[in-house]
Amino acid sequence: MINVSLLNTAKPLVAPPKPVKQPVVNAVQSRSPQVVKSKSITSGKVIPKSDSNRIPSKVTPKSDSNRIPSKITPKADKNRAPSKAIPKTDRKHAATGASPKTTKKRIVKLRKKNISPKRRYHAKRRLIPMSRNITEKSIEAISNQEGYDSGYREGLLAGEERILEEHIPNDLIIPDITAREAMAAGVQVLRNRGIPLLDAAGVYHELEKALQDKQPYAFIRLGDGELLTMAQEKVLTIEEIKRAGSFLPYAGVHLPNLTARDELASCLRLASLIGVPLSRHPHFQPLLFAVLRAHGIDYQGLRFTTSTMNYALHELGLLLRLLQGRKILVIGDVAVQLSQVLIEQGLEVSGIVTPVNGFSDVHRVVAEASTYDYDIALIAAGVPAIPIAVHLAGIGGKVTFDFGHLANRMAGLVHPERNGMK
Repeated sequence: MINVSLLNTAKPLVAPPKPVKQPVVNAVQSRSPQVVKSKSITSGKVIPKSDSNRIPSKVTPKSDSNRIPSKITPKADKNRAPSKAIPKTDRKHAATGASPKTTKKRIVKLRKKNISPKRRYHAKRRLIPMSRNITEKSIEAISNQEGYDSGYREGLLAGEERILEEHIPNDLIIPDITAREAMAAGVQVLRNRGIPLLDAAGVYHELEKALQDKQPYAFIRLGDGELLTMAQEKVLTIEEIKRAGSFLPYAGVHLPNLTARDELASCLRLASLIGVPLSRHPHFQPLLFAVLRAHGIDYQGLRFTTSTMNYALHELGLLLRLLQGRKILVIGDVAVQLSQVLIEQGLEVSGIVTPVNGFSDVHRVVAEASTYDYDIALIAAGVPAIPIAVHLAGIGGKVTFDFGHLANRMAGLVHPERNGMK
């Protein structure tokens, strides 16, 4: 029989859980990076501690190597603007008393931390030194140009005045005279010693008449390349010519070449018309007459025009008029390109001879060109153009034209720029 009094006094088999009191932990003193919550005394609800009047502490939590760091992050405040990982200026001023200028420098420094040191180093290396070098080079170039211009003006003035002073008699002075005026007056007195040059209209009429009458006519032109070649061991030494004529291999002459020298001298005596330079540079007009005297050539018996007459005829429209209705033979390294341009302009090209491999290739070129039927030959072959033009005119009774670098210009090709390109 069960005793009822024992049932009333018996303890339950499962005891109800006792409430666990949460300890209040200060966020500053906590070792955990987790967000700490405190229990409200009045309501018993857990709310995050906040103090709007308190300056945020700068104490950073210490790391625990045996503990896995928490991934809990504080909730964002809806009324607060998104942070840019830069402390608020107002709070920093209140905490440290730093000036706005100091704060701005710190902000810029913090932003720069997003760029790796390597990138910043290369950026500085790329921009600062290069800009400095470019500036220094520009200043140096300007300074050199100004120095050259100043020296040129002073030298020119000193030279003119010194020459004028030497020629003015000691028993008089001439007011307001310049060296230019004196030279102009002196040249007028010397005109009787001059050699006439055929102008563009005269050259066109002579070429036209030779084409109509089917007479041989060789129009050649002289530049510094031809004159230096003819000056070998006559006016200048080989070493002097090599220093002055480094371009000669491009023009088809490899020094020394005395055969080319003598061949050019023979061609000058046979040419119908010779283009000569107007430049007073030592390797142009002064060298021209020195070479003619050295080879025993009487220049009074030669007929001259300017060495740039090929360009003058083209610019005045006389070249196209001369070539219309005629069969044209094109000779030279740019013969293919030039012939295409001529055909596009409605002209008839009857043949092409290319390339011309220097002075040693003259006889082969002449033999190949003689197989074509043509009225006029345009030759762009450097120094070898002179013997090619003279031989074709003499052998076939044709009109030949030393075309020069006008072929490059008409074909739209770039050629080396230097004094003496003709």
